[in-house]
Amino acid sequence: MSSNSYEKPDFWSKKAFSEGYPARSVYKLKEMDEKFALIKPNTRVLDLGAAPGSWTTYVLRVLAGSGHLTAIDLSPLAKDVKGDNLSFFQGDLYSPAIRKEALDRGPYNLVICDAAPATTGNRTVDTARSSGLVELAIYYAETMLVSGGNFVVKIFQGGGEQAHLLAMRKLFTSARGFKPEACRSGSFETYLIGLGKK
Repeated sequence: MSSNSYEKPDFWSKKAFSEGYPARSVYKLKEMDEKFALIKPNTRVLDLGAAPGSWTTYVLRVLAGSGHLTAIDLSPLAKDVKGDNLSFFQGDLYSPAIRKEALDRGPYNLVICDAAPATTGNRTVDTARSSGLVELAIYYAETMLVSGGNFVVKIFQGGGEQAHLLAMRKLFTSARGFKPEACRSGSFETYLIGLGKK
């Protein structure tokens, strides 16, 4: 795979732009939502690692003005990602101040996390960083989800998926891995899904 292959628009990228989403990642969430019924109207959702805002936009469209979405990222959302039921906070997910902002707007029916670490090209380092983000996202889910709430988090394969799923099975009625069709063929990302917080 050439170093710039991610810059070439593929089917999913073109579809995303034509449908008004900032990035192709929206179709990963859409497939998981359709398969696992994650997002319901008039619920509260926490979107971790939200920028540029494709998942945020999808959730806002499903909520259709109901409920509330809290989104957090180090980077800003795309300018056209907005909604009366959206609160966005720019900052570090590890920051106590950011955690407090999220906590104050909860509890949530769904926590989603498409955050990825700054990659180095060293797979060992990158998977370890991804695993750290998953651990953090699980903390948010454990402390901020309502009973019966659901959770989705991205992880790089080889980043301790089984250990994370073991932890998630203690928190959720069911937990499993899932690789959406829209993941790039050469990508080693996949998702962990927790359903029905105990």
